[in-house]
Amino acid sequence: MSDSERSPLLAPEPSKRSPKGKQRASHYDDPSETTPLLTGSTATPRYEGENDGSGAADVASLASAASDAQSRKSNKAGSRRSSWIVGIILWLIVFAIIIFGFFLPPALEKYAKQAPVVEPTNLSLESITSNGVRARIQANFRLDGQRVRNEYLRGVGWFAGRVVRTLKTEETKVDVYLADFENELLGSAVLPSVTVSLAQGENTAVDLVAELIPGNAEGIRTIANEWFQGRLNSVRLRGTTNVQLKAAGFIPLGTHHVSEILVFEAKKLPALPSYNITRLHFKEKPVPGGDEKAMGAEVSVTSFNQYPVSLDVPELGFEILVPGCSPHDPRILVAQAETSPMAVRPNEEVVVNANGTIRELPDALVTTCHGSASSPLDMFFKKYLNGEAATIFVRGQKPMRELLPTSVPNTPEWLADIISSITVPIAIPGRSSDNLIRNFSLTDVHFTLPDPLAEPGDPDSVPKVTGTIEVEAALPPELNFSLDVNKVRANADVFYGGSKLGKLDLSVWQDASSKQFPGKDGKESILQIRSRIEDAPLNVTDPDVLTDVIQALLFGNKEVMLSVKAQVDVKVHTILGQLVVKGVPAEGTIPIKPLPRDTFDTLEPQASDIEVVDTTPSSVLLKARVNITNPTPYSAHIPFINVHVLSNGTVIGEAIAKNLDITTGNNTDLIVTALWKPSLGGSVGSQIGRDLISQYLSGYNTSVTLKTHKDSIPSQPLIGEALSKINITVSAPRLNLPGGDENEKTHFIRNAIFHVFSSTATFTLVSPLQHNTLYIERINATALYNHTEPMGRIEYDLPFAAPPGESLTPKLPVQWSLDSVGYGKLKEALGGKMKLDARAVVGVRLGQWTETVWYVGRGIGASVRV
Repeated sequence: MSDSERSPLLAPEPSKRSPKGKQRASHYDDPSETTPLLTGSTATPRYEGENDGSGAADVASLASAASDAQSRKSNKAGSRRSSWIVGIILWLIVFAIIIFGFFLPPALEKYAKQAPVVEPTNLSLESITSNGVRARIQANFRLDGQRVRNEYLRGVGWFAGRVVRTLKTEETKVDVYLADFENELLGSAVLPSVTVSLAQGENTAVDLVAELIPGNAEGIRTIANEWFQGRLNSVRLRGTTNVQLKAAGFIPLGTHHVSEILVFEAKKLPALPSYNITRLHFKEKPVPGGDEKAMGAEVSVTSFNQYPVSLDVPELGFEILVPGCSPHDPRILVAQAETSPMAVRPNEEVVVNANGTIRELPDALVTTCHGSASSPLDMFFKKYLNGEAATIFVRGQKPMRELLPTSVPNTPEWLADIISSITVPIAIPGRSSDNLIRNFSLTDVHFTLPDPLAEPGDPDSVPKVTGTIEVEAALPPELNFSLDVNKVRANADVFYGGSKLGKLDLSVWQDASSKQFPGKDGKESILQIRSRIEDAPLNVTDPDVLTDVIQALLFGNKEVMLSVKAQVDVKVHTILGQLVVKGVPAEGTIPIKPLPRDTFDTLEPQASDIEVVDTTPSSVLLKARVNITNPTPYSAHIPFINVHVLSNGTVIGEAIAKNLDITTGNNTDLIVTALWKPSLGGSVGSQIGRDLISQYLSGYNTSVTLKTHKDSIPSQPLIGEALSKINITVSAPRLNLPGGDENEKTHFIRNAIFHVFSSTATFTLVSPLQHNTLYIERINATALYNHTEPMGRIEYDLPFAAPPGESLTPKLPVQWSLDSVGYGKLKEALGGKMKLDARAVVGVRLGQWTETVWYVGRGIGASVRV
């Protein structure tokens, strides 16, 4: 290269300065290619007002060289204008550098924090990459000086915007850290070059594509879980970057390190969007690669996206967990789930479809918790079936390198790392059990009264119920799999008329069977359950309610409806194996048919094999075999019961039964013990008792009232008191005396023989006692014809015996009524038979007990002999 080509644009200063004012204009008269375009600055004016020596002559020479083309005058004027323009520009540049470099940056920094307005218009994910997300961000940017309160700052910002006009950033990487969590890296973003207008109010549409790279998954998990659990009050984010700025698009402003702390209040953070579970369907599904089956779940969830965010989410894998025994215990993994690809668009419904698989029930799920009778599964079902929201937890599956082949293969590893570190609680709306039990009936009922020898608290000290429970349950349509109930148990509260009667204890597992009828067209399935309960204790807690129930049964004309509220445990066999579901709330009614109105009239009690067990001067203890007819559909076992026997409202004795089994229909040979003791009712009781036994022996239709008392069932005084408010009146057991026809079986005197010539009579007696001898102490009797006409009179005070069975009395003296019609009829019947009536007052003795009774006999067959 020639020297001329290497000539500088700016020439160096000469080695020696020319004397002041001596430089000639012809110095540049013949310029060559080596002549610099701009000479040295030897005559350049200084800012202090001095010159650079001979440099001023160089400038003058430059101006003189141009005078060859024009007149000297015009050349001098043009030279002065150019110098002023260059000087002003240089001065403004220097001034701007001084102002912007030394005085304005602190003010502009404050202005830049207050004036910008950024309005996001759209955020969409263009693609998910192996390292992160490529996102398109669209927003509007403008400066609003009215947001700056300080007038000085507002003026500075306006001035800077007028001068610079636009600001451009080069490609920038921004790192965001969690300031309160040991500066964990939340994520990074690579932003392309952006140019914005700095003019007040002028809008700049920003449209850029950024690469978003997630940071440490542990930090994301920590802040997300704090937020979900409501423990996050605020979030402090520290953003750092090195940004290269250019003013007006080309003036470099250098690289600036920016580090800012942003604080977000928790209440201003976007809330977890509300959602609605629109579909929940369980069914059996085959397990790939084998003949086994698993439980499949299909779930659809909808939510509304209220944010300007648009993205397409690929298939994702999740784990479904339920709470352990306590909030501090590890959650229990029960299923894997996979979501279908979904599209998220601004201001539109988002639909998430997921399919889950439950292969088996973990032991931790069904194991009883320490210090409790329930397992985690029990507690989950208890909430769900009580209508409360039951919480499950959803966590992303870990990357395939760490998990089973159930992972979703298309999920990027970084995304799997993030979602596997975040656990989101999901509330499953509970299902009310109000309509779960459709029918609840108890048939083939058998009652057992308490054992009097049982200690308080012993199951035998309370009444027991045996019967067949038939339940018809409606299964939700989402449960589309087979269920086989094989055992049930429960604790049930029994109510009548809204008041609690007592508790029915079914805590012992009872065998059960079930039959399932699948629903059609999305309707619920019906599960019929049948269980035979044996000796379930019924603990009566309110005797007044029991009284109301019995009165309704005895005197009502419609079914007595007992309502039941129970907590039921069920052993059920499913595709997952044997499962125990505890605490299932069940409500239903037990209809009890009322007793027939003529129940006590149709009992038809008959006594036989009467035996005197013991006697005192005022009482007789009897034992007899009784036959009755039970017209009700219920049976009962009576270990012991003691009831008062009343006549005309006065206690005259007691009836005692032990180990009786009452079945429906005819009941024979029931052993009953009776204590005849009218003195229990005082002096009035003695007379009432005397009249009652006289009527009974005379064959009258007699009845007695049975009434319980506090000691009727020694182990359950409340029941005895409750039943004491109810009087049960029954006919006295009819005598079933041996021999004779049906009409004579109740006659104590079967026939008589009158001897006219000797004025005596003998009677055939049939004693109701088969093991004891009754003694007749005295007799004062009158024989009547046609009920009213006296025929003769017998007065006898010598004791004689009436042994068991038939016996003949001694010849009893007769005083004839010779002038009566009856005596005439007696003579007419001489050698034949006639029907007579009798009235007598008889003194009797049985062991130590003595009594005077009256007797009326009708239609006594009498033979008349000479």
